[in-house]
Amino acid sequence: MNKLKKTMITLAAGTTLLALAACGGTGTQQAGQPQAESVQIHDTWVKAAPKGMSAAFGTLENTSDSPVTITSVTTPASKEVQLHETVENESGQMVMREKDGGFTIEPGKSLDLKPGADHIMLMDLGKPIVSGDNVDFVVTFTDDSTQKFTAPAKDYSGANENYSGDDNSSSMDHGDMDMDMGDGASMSGTMDEGHGK
Repeated sequence: MNKLKKTMITLAAGTTLLALAACGGTGTQQAGQPQAESVQIHDTWVKAAPKGMSAAFGTLENTSDSPVTITSVTTPASKEVQLHETVENESGQMVMREKDGGFTIEPGKSLDLKPGADHIMLMDLGKPIVSGDNVDFVVTFTDDSTQKFTAPAKDYSGANENYSGDDNSSSMDHGDMDMDMGDGASMSGTMDEGHGK
């Protein structure tokens, strides 16, 4: 009788522990939860531009306890969109290039997209982006979950990217790039097609 009682108590305790573990804590990314649901996107804006290229900025906040990775972004405003980072090359020059593997945001951290740093690059505008326009975007994560956001366009004197070649070509010549970041930093360098290293 005592053995049966002990067995029942042990089983009851184990069941309670499993139930508590399943509840988890607040703010965690539950197993199977889409990454998109863990990210808050705010303070977004797009640089107004008459043609060629533009860029989108804002803050991406990971509210979960697991890393999330953005693999791509699309927008009706541009035929091609790339995730860009700004790094120092072997010559000590600051250059812009496509971010390998996308943007990863660590648990509880934020990623600030801003001129002179990580940003979303609109490579080939279909039409002018005018100050006051609202531009729609779709962000895709590694688990194929997506999140939409809308960013207002505004005039900005920095982040002027000048590329040689035809602005409307999907295969652009990225040589001799100069970028005025508007904060006293001038970025120049030579980049191969696709902004690879």
